[in-house]
Amino acid sequence: MPERRVGLWFIGAGGGVASTSALGLAALARGLTPRTGLVTALPALAGLDLDDPADFVLGGHDIRQADFATGVGELHARSGVFDTATLQACAEDLKRWSRNVRPGVVYNPNPAITALSDRDDIRHARTPREAADLVQADLRAFQTAHRLDQVVVANAASTEPPFQPADEHRSLEQLLPALGRAAPAALPASSVYAFAALDAGFPYVNLTPSRGATLPALEELARRRGVPHAGQDLKTGETLLKSVLAPLFARRNLRVLSWVGHNILGNRDGLVLADPENKASKVKSKDALLAELLGYRPQSLVTIEYVESLDDWKTAWDHVHFEGFLGTKMTLQFTWQGCDSVLAAPLVIDLARLAALAQRRGESGHLPHLACFFKSPVGVTEHDFGKQFAMLEEYTRQATDGHG
Repeated sequence: MPERRVGLWFIGAGGGVASTSALGLAALARGLTPRTGLVTALPALAGLDLDDPADFVLGGHDIRQADFATGVGELHARSGVFDTATLQACAEDLKRWSRNVRPGVVYNPNPAITALSDRDDIRHARTPREAADLVQADLRAFQTAHRLDQVVVANAASTEPPFQPADEHRSLEQLLPALGRAAPAALPASSVYAFAALDAGFPYVNLTPSRGATLPALEELARRRGVPHAGQDLKTGETLLKSVLAPLFARRNLRVLSWVGHNILGNRDGLVLADPENKASKVKSKDALLAELLGYRPQSLVTIEYVESLDDWKTAWDHVHFEGFLGTKMTLQFTWQGCDSVLAAPLVIDLARLAALAQRRGESGHLPHLACFFKSPVGVTEHDFGKQFAMLEEYTRQATDGHG
């Protein structure tokens, strides 16, 4: 059989998550690193017909003068991650893929995000339709130039402020006329890119808490085009621990009285989240699951602060105050520190492989079996990590047994 070629297109291609994912794919393809951190490398998923790291070709958009090669170099210099030998061995792969990075397309720009831009060739669109057409042209040119069987689009851009849906977002019939309107904004940038990808027949994965493909009209578009999508907001640190620990308290009948989580980070994501409007999306995503996991709502607080010196080493300190037998009050405290991009990158590779597989299997719309990867999984109300992972295992069983 001829080798398959799969494109992975990043929105925010010069950022830490995208560039670390690129380095990871190159290192895996060259046999330079073990598959530690890849969920798709677990024995439970071994039967799935997934693309190999060597099958991928990368490209993307960015509003900065940055690409996979410069992104990895900056992260190595600022945060001290990656060994020099791996960087040198993968340098040509990163440079080759970096030639596929195109200037971003801007419509209704968010000030906190566009403040990061340092390039003068960004395309400014007057309407969502014009922006989507520009994005689609880049995606199709990428697919044609590299003779790609599939293209998966991953949103790794900075977090947008919350976007409240209106009547025009309820159906595709209502949305389409609004796409030609200059103002007010019919879609945020993440949803413009989602529309462009889904409308062109490319799976879309939202790694951020931004709105993306969560609008009913875009779900309708995905099903009409026969395209899968997944999101939103990767679950890599403090919220991952919450989704494991909160069920422990519930199943031991220990009553959580309060749960306070303080988060500090210093990368560009942290810089954008220093803006109160952008921060609101992230805080909502991180704080939403406790009540659903516990069955009641304890007092809770989530803070996110920008501390420049930490760079990509995000740190969280959580204080859990709970009541046990005979009214005795007790405390659990934990500190979590991890390299943000290194925690996210293997999950990005997992999701690209699983989204491409879903499309080949004829699946469309949101993918509930991928809930364990996200803080706010689209179309899923279950937040217990163990139960979410069981959904992925059941999907694998059905896919490998020929029942799915």
